[in-house]
Formats: sequence, C-alpha cells, structure tokens
Amino acid sequence: MFYCVDRKKKIEALYTEEKNAHKYPPHVVDNFFEVMAIIDAVKSEQDLYAFKGLRFEKLSGKKGKNGQRSLRLNNQLRLIVKLEKDEEGNYLLIIDIEDYH
Repeated sequence: MFYCVDRKKKIEALYTEEKNAHKYPPHVVDNFFEVMAIIDAVKSEQDLYAFKGLRFEKLSGKKGKNGQRSLRLNNQLRLIVKLEKDEEGNYLLIIDIEDYH
C-alpha cells in the first residue's frame, strides 16, 4: 500500500525533514515514523488490522462519514488517514495528527 500526504504541509515537512518534530513528544515522532513504515510495507487495508497496537479504525460522526480512519500514535494522539483509490489502486491519504482526548 502506498500513501500520500494531504494538503497539510506540516505532516509532509515532519515526514521529509522532521520539521517541527519538537512540537510532539519524542516517542510520538518515533511512533509516527514506525506507523509510516508499516503503511508503506502493507499491501492492503486489511493488513493494518493485523497490527493490533495501531487500533486502525473508522472514525465516528462526520469524519467517519467522510471515510476518515485513525491509527494510534500514543494514548492521546492519532494519525488521521483516508482510504482513497486511483488508477494504480488503493492508497492511504495522510491527513493530520490529532489529539483525541
């Protein structure tokens, strides 16, 4: 499965340059890179469910109706993604890191 980053330049900058990594606890940044490596390695959405610690799940409410899902970075922060499809197949659109408490 492959991914691309949405309009949020801050997530792209974090991933490519580790820009503003200081705004997150160090373990969250480490977890972010681990999750991105997992996303890059899996072949399908179903493979993400095998990683129980990620708690890959569809969001509820308006975000859920929009197809957004989350992957756990720690007890408080989630990586928000959306499953998209193009001519090459399915991919995850990385949307943001959000506080879920």
